[in-house]
Amino acid sequence: MSENRIVRAAAVQIAPDLDRPEGTLERVLNAIDEAAAKGARFMVFPETFVPYYPYFSFVLPPALQGAEHLRLYERAVAVPGPVTQAVSAAARRHGVVIVLGVNERDHGSLYNAQLVFDADGTLKLKRRKITPTYHERMIWGQGDGAGLTVVDTAVGRVGALACWEHYNPLARYALMARHEEIHAAQFPGSLVGQIFADQMEVTIRHHALEAACFVVNATGWLTDEQVAQVCPDERLRGACRGGNCTAIVSPEGKHLADPLGTGEGILVADMDLALVTKRKRMMDSVGHYARPELLSLLHDDRPASFVHQPIRSQHQYRSLDHEQFPASDEPSHASAGHGGPGRDADGTPDQRVAVLRR
Repeated sequence: MSENRIVRAAAVQIAPDLDRPEGTLERVLNAIDEAAAKGARFMVFPETFVPYYPYFSFVLPPALQGAEHLRLYERAVAVPGPVTQAVSAAARRHGVVIVLGVNERDHGSLYNAQLVFDADGTLKLKRRKITPTYHERMIWGQGDGAGLTVVDTAVGRVGALACWEHYNPLARYALMARHEEIHAAQFPGSLVGQIFADQMEVTIRHHALEAACFVVNATGWLTDEQVAQVCPDERLRGACRGGNCTAIVSPEGKHLADPLGTGEGILVADMDLALVTKRKRMMDSVGHYARPELLSLLHDDRPASFVHQPIRSQHQYRSLDHEQFPASDEPSHASAGHGGPGRDADGTPDQRVAVLRR
């Protein structure tokens, strides 16, 4: 965590390059340079900004999306790869923390991924949106619970969510419970219209208040020419306008600068992290204001696995308990009032341990 508790943040609202993926990366690197020149040490870019958000999935019928979907596959980001190497180098060169949204390609699937680069260029977190929204489900796979976490960076404890993940209170609570100080929020922007911006503004301010953290929110922008490119049918172009609210919000729910609603720009504001403690002194949702004995979160934070061992008989579980989980190797919680090594509290074999930790 930084000793200097004043952190200058930058929320970036710019247009992608819909024709050249390297063009979008160039815009990202230029924006990093510009924000760093303004003194920013923490930067957030829009949702799946590289190579671009799949606006086509919102305005085209499924039968007409094939070519655009394959085009996105060809331009999607490998992690690690050239895009992450370039952004890592920029973070290291300027000594800044960067949160970048990308379309990640992992073999045959695409994912809505958020990448957090520390000031030394280290990729501290790659997380995937746990549930793509509505039209997005035709484009992206689902993320897992391992990405619902917070990482220590040069500017503080950073967490991130994408778009309507902010409407999942349990996902937000998973980050709150890990004591995030700075929350990176990403939305596509240029979508749905003003009502989207209005809802977004309420959402990010509410999270700032409830989590007692700063929220740095970035939305993307489409030029008029790009709207026409995405929506050849003029009747659909209103669906790709509005919906922008690039903003920086304090733990008290206040905007630290006027939000960006239209056009391109980089919003900059100073975050005094002492406000986190000031807010939590009054209301700490995961501390003195919580009632975990009444209400708590069940969170499977293991990475998703596509291969599991077959279910075993009870006799085989008993054998596994003694052969693979001797008492000396068992985690402390397994022998402290939990029924003994490899067993649940009622004395029966712990099937999750026996199968998934084999």
